[in-house]
Amino acid sequence: MADVARRDRPLRVASYVLVQPGAERRADLETIAEYAARMGWQVASSTFADMGQPLPLVERSGFRQACRYAAQGFADGILAIARPAITTDNDTYAHVLDHLYQRHVFLAYLPSQGASTP
Repeated sequence: MADVARRDRPLRVASYVLVQPGAERRADLETIAEYAARMGWQVASSTFADMGQPLPLVERSGFRQACRYAAQGFADGILAIARPAITTDNDTYAHVLDHLYQRHVFLAYLPSQGASTP
């Protein structure tokens, strides 16, 4: 993130959610946008989502699209509600982080309840 901050422009993030379409998805995307605004980050116009239960990561087209979108330079990172929206498996998570790092893309989450934000 420091590299982007030095470029004198706001961080650009792509929103990613793991939830069914409808009111809950809209609420999650709005929560992400509000957090990004508080952080001074710019939210990409494209949002990414997968539905329902957390399928294995390789089966989630929305997350793959978010990664590709950011790697192509349309966003600096991916912002999700919490880590379980990505994976709870530590080995898979390490692989995702390495994959994104190699493409100069960060992965961020909203702070836990009770944590403070600027």
